[in-house]
This record gives sequence, structure tokens and C-alpha cells, in this order.
Amino acid sequence: MIPAPFDYVRPSSLDEACRILGEAESADGDVKALAGGQSLLPLLRLRLAYPSVLVDLGRLDGLRGVRDRGDHVFIGALTTHDEVLRSPVVREHAPLVALATATVADPAVRHRGTFGGSLAHADPAGDLPAVALALDCGLVTASGAGGREIPAAGFFTGYLETALEPGEVLTGVKVPKLGDGWGFHYEKFHRTAQAWAVVGVAAAVRLEAGTIAQARIGLTNMGPAPVRARTVETALRGVAPPAAGAGAGDGRDPVRDACAWADEGTAPPADLHAKPDYRRHLARVLTHRAVRAALS
Repeated sequence: MIPAPFDYVRPSSLDEACRILGEAESADGDVKALAGGQSLLPLLRLRLAYPSVLVDLGRLDGLRGVRDRGDHVFIGALTTHDEVLRSPVVREHAPLVALATATVADPAVRHRGTFGGSLAHADPAGDLPAVALALDCGLVTASGAGGREIPAAGFFTGYLETALEPGEVLTGVKVPKLGDGWGFHYEKFHRTAQAWAVVGVAAAVRLEAGTIAQARIGLTNMGPAPVRARTVETALRGVAPPAAGAGAGDGRDPVRDACAWADEGTAPPADLHAKPDYRRHLARVLTHRAVRAALS
């Protein structure tokens, strides 16, 4: 299909972008910011989105790049998925981000799609929102009124909805460095290699003295927004994982038992790919796989 008509603007500075976005939204216009376009352009073609103004952020080079900032890794919003994957800083200090980014679509999309664009799009079937939630990332924004940092737990507010205010632009993401003792894994079930996740699990687990001291679990496509599996995190705390390929002394696997709570408090959607009950089953199975892989 052909997109509905819209005005196209390509600002040359962040201040100009914020001003244009704010003015368009104040005039009751439906305005969209364009980063890599890999999520937005299909919606435009299908007329599932029909903004009156499209603001192309492509000239804002200051929003690109990966930086080591001591206690966290800062990823500019316009950094492409491919640039994230090739960053030695990300591989060393934010391996869960690298693991999940490697599963995003295909190489062509990863060369155009942006890290910040994926998060701002806020598709619950996207891989990166659950990772940002699990790692307690901070999402940094700018607007005419100044900048702020929004915790990931408060950023994703609903289906394709975020806490971004009119005239506010996501400029980058702060990924905390978790330090030593952590293991990471991203487990994803999808119908084809390039497809959205039917369900995905982002897992970060820290062992201490042979038991799980801390766990962070983010779920993809288990509700209208990414979900933090808090019940599993609590259940895993203090658990002594069995050796690989073995159960506990009584034949039970305490890690599997804890992961059986993965679907607690979720509201998985029903669509052509899966019913809610199947997604609940997948969440339990994939959480166990992700946690065991992170422990290894």
C-alpha cells in the first residue's frame, strides 16, 4: 500500500528536532520521529500509522555511538544494531544486550535499524525492551524543557506506548555494568529466523558461593508491554543449581521449579502465531532454558 500523505522535516540539530516535534504535537498533529525506520515504515505502508508530520532524526550524529562511562555503558539512540553488535565495549560490559541484538530480524535490518528506535517503538514483541527492563536501564531524553532519565520500569506504558512527552526525544540508553559473577542469556522462540518473538526471555543471574544470589528476568511478548518476572526472580534467590544434566538429590530441579512461575502476572496476547496458554507454556520453558544457559 501507499502511505497516507504527510509533511517531511529533517532537522539538523537536536534542539530543532525537539521544537518541531513539540510544535506539531501542540497543534494536535499526529507526529512521528523517524530513526532507522525499520519498524515505522511498514506501519506507514500499511496505514496502521498515518502521521501528519514525519521528523527524520538522521542528521543528528551526536546521538550515535557507544561510550564507556565508568559504571555504565551509554548507547546513543541512533546507534544501529550492527554497531552495537560490533562494539567491544558492549560485548565486554553489556553481553546481554549483544546476545539479544544478534537475534533482531536479519543483517539488512540490523544495518539500518537503531537501538533507540527499537526501544521508543515499544513493540512488546521486540527483543530489546525486555532486555532494558531486566537490566534496569535508564533511558535518557531531551526536550525544550531540558533532559531527564526515565527508568526502564517506567518507560514502557502500553502497547506501542512510552512515557515520552510531546516534544521529547530519546537520546540514549544507560546500561548498568553488573560486575563479576553474572551470567547472561537471551532465549527466543520464533517461527522463522527473521520473525518477531512468539516469546522471548532475557536472563541475568549471579552466583555466589554456589547458590543464586540474584536474578533478573525480562519477558518478551507476554503482555502489552515488556514484563519483569519478579516472582521467578524471588523464587530463584538462594537456589543451589544442580550440576549440568542432573537433578537435585530427590530427582527435582529447583531451578525448573522456580521458573514454573514465569507466567505469573502476565497477560499474553492471542494472535495468529499463538494462544495465551501456549505463550504461558513457552514462558515457563524458555525461562528455564535461559536461566540454565546463564548459569553455565
